[in-house]
Amino acid sequence: MPDSHALSELLAAINAPDRTPEDIAALPVPESFRAVTVHKEDTEMFRGMPSADKDPRKSLRVDEVPVPELGPGEALIAVMASSVNYNTVWSSLFEPLPTFGFLERYGRTSPLASRHDLPYHILGSDLSGVVLRTGPGVNVWKPGDEVVAHCLSVELESPDGHDDTMLDPAQRIWGFETNFGGLAEIALVKANQLMPKADHLTWEEAAAPGLVHSTAYRQLVSRNGAGMKQGDNVLIWGATGGLGSYATQLALAGGANPVCVVSNERKAEVCRAMGAEAVIDRSAEDYRFWSDDDTQNPREWKRFGARIRELTGGEDVDIVFEHPGRETFGASVYVARRGGTIVTCASTSGFRHEFDNRYLWMHLKRIVGTHFANYREAWEANRLVTKGRIHPTLSCTYPLADTALAVHDVHSNVHQGKVGVLCLAPTEGLGVRDEELRARHIDAINRFR
Repeated sequence: MPDSHALSELLAAINAPDRTPEDIAALPVPESFRAVTVHKEDTEMFRGMPSADKDPRKSLRVDEVPVPELGPGEALIAVMASSVNYNTVWSSLFEPLPTFGFLERYGRTSPLASRHDLPYHILGSDLSGVVLRTGPGVNVWKPGDEVVAHCLSVELESPDGHDDTMLDPAQRIWGFETNFGGLAEIALVKANQLMPKADHLTWEEAAAPGLVHSTAYRQLVSRNGAGMKQGDNVLIWGATGGLGSYATQLALAGGANPVCVVSNERKAEVCRAMGAEAVIDRSAEDYRFWSDDDTQNPREWKRFGARIRELTGGEDVDIVFEHPGRETFGASVYVARRGGTIVTCASTSGFRHEFDNRYLWMHLKRIVGTHFANYREAWEANRLVTKGRIHPTLSCTYPLADTALAVHDVHSNVHQGKVGVLCLAPTEGLGVRDEELRARHIDAINRFR
């Protein structure tokens, strides 16, 4: 069993209303903890199966694992809650490749990095929790600090990353390309991944925005992405999903006009509740962008573009917020206005994109690739959350023991918004420090419930 006594003491101290940083620092670090893992020995279990038939409930385990060694510039976090992202789905399906290759290559870079090269991989790229210990060289964060973590792990030994850390050749996504992720009772992060937890949110709500909100911020708002401005028409695929729900909020908060694409009327109602007026239910309107597995249907692109113009007063979209990939990319390139931008960060329906290049080159459009966010972008995105300008899109939570079911739900697309996981937090609803701010935004906080 995990070090249950030490973990119980830790949880009691975290929940104590009058606790001090010294109380947390004085507690012993548990020797072991529970974590959601995949195992190297299982990487061939789904070989030859279509992606849709692979079942994360067969590959994901909840193991007892030892607490990793703490290195310079790092922090051990007592994880109160985490959430499921699509990279956890990919990891659980061992596609496009098993993640153990990432861990092996990282492990070869230094003796300290060799800690990550293990026969099991602790997944998870979000957390909210409490700093338990910090390593040498960490000065800003102390034991007892309530934090969230963004998922960029970066070395910054190359000059390439010093203008934009996402360009560092050694950047990795924590919990996907590194070990010791957030779907666990204790996590290991670099100190420059840490950000303040929003005082008005519960642990599970605070853990939900991290990866997807920061990704959407860079993709849509940052100069490294589309550089959205007031008045822009923004086509948002999957507007109530993990990424799209934050893109919709960012567009509305920034004075843009989101054109939200969803798959059913229930999700359309959520978009309208967020404040979006232009909503397309692609299932009800039966858009079929592919005639068969090998042939796209430009007539459907044109029908889709005409529908968008009906909703925008005759205007094409300035920005397309792309992440489905293969299924939608041809349509996305077509419907963007002349000089418009298609900004893409993922390919959940397939990585091989096809589009008619005439509509790109002759109409002077741009395709911009973005990937997560640098620390400044993640910090700015988190600042909007702490101020109550952007709200979590948490729809449900699972206990850590049922994480495989949570991942299965995301893989099967039966969810909306974000799916949370309680780690050390015994129940939902804990961790709120600012009840007044929470009361002002409680309807928005609960919108996806």
